[in-house]
Amino acid sequence: MTRPESAPWAPDTVVVSAGRPPHAVDQPVNSPIVLSSTFHSLGEPDAGEKVYGRFTNPTWDPLEETIAQLEDCELPALAYASGMAAVAAALSLLPPGGTIVIPSHAYNGSLSLVAELEKTLGLSVRRVDLADTDAAIAALAGADMAWLESPTNPMLEVADLPVLLAAAREAGVLTVVDNTFSTPLRQRPLQQGADVVVHSATKYMGGHSDVVLGAVVTRNPELRSRLHGMRTLHGAIAGPFEAWLTLRGIRTMALRLDRAEASAMELAKRLAGHPAISRVRYPGLPEDPGHQRAAEQLEGFGAIVAIEVAGGAEAADAMLAKLLLWTPATSLGGVESLAERRRRHPGEPGTVPDNLVRLSVGIENVEDLHVDLTAALG
Repeated sequence: MTRPESAPWAPDTVVVSAGRPPHAVDQPVNSPIVLSSTFHSLGEPDAGEKVYGRFTNPTWDPLEETIAQLEDCELPALAYASGMAAVAAALSLLPPGGTIVIPSHAYNGSLSLVAELEKTLGLSVRRVDLADTDAAIAALAGADMAWLESPTNPMLEVADLPVLLAAAREAGVLTVVDNTFSTPLRQRPLQQGADVVVHSATKYMGGHSDVVLGAVVTRNPELRSRLHGMRTLHGAIAGPFEAWLTLRGIRTMALRLDRAEASAMELAKRLAGHPAISRVRYPGLPEDPGHQRAAEQLEGFGAIVAIEVAGGAEAADAMLAKLLLWTPATSLGGVESLAERRRRHPGEPGTVPDNLVRLSVGIENVEDLHVDLTAALG
């Protein structure tokens, strides 16, 4: 199904309508799963022919179409085996020994891979505070790629994304935006001038903590061709069942995110005054440093809250051990609420407070979530 040019569907309709089989008698409502490693093929394959399961799979097509429509992209997205596979594919666009500007705080996997490439392949890395727009723009001089997150993981700093993307474009710097936290329902970086958008579809798109998958979107045919070639030659392909599960998860993403976001706002307001919490970061709070930018740029403040537990890492771990409804676990974006002290991971930046707990708010009753948290903090 394609969007009518005269009246584009709203994003919360696209999550339900995109990637469906055509409206015709005897057609299924849902796209099927195709479990085949190879396809009938004779002679020299043409560009659109399905030959082998590492090159393409019909199960990917509706998922890639749906993600592209959500990101307002004319070219299909590319599904990858994981969010990290998508990150690695995007980083492969860097030239050998190139220079990348990357946030000091960002997804741990992205930071770790960049640090590894810095050591092994001579990548030049400029780490910046994305909330400091002037410093971030200054770092773009002579760079090959700007890797952007907004809000950042896990500190929830908000970048002036339109300004940074415009500055990068003027400087001839390729831009990649990790849009996992915001999802296309809250932010569409391609519309603001980003060259490439990356998603860990494991998170809000899948939404049920039962699938690992990544996606990359770009409007640039040459970049897409390179990214597709990287996926094919490196074998970083999504399994058909994982692709089907992710598309099924996307169908309810708007409802899930609306519910989780409303609960996150309520919890952030209540926790901001709790004596056992020294600081709350959530862009939806008027007093948050990123609030004004978030209000101007985002179509919602998201469902991630960062709290700093008074008493340090030991107190934070004690709180996590007492939780009954919240699950102490990594990852985010699922229907269940998760809580994690991020500095338990050795690769987490040292500037992340060791008592910071990232809360991924799910879709449970908000009063129950609040009771469980306050009891554990008590």
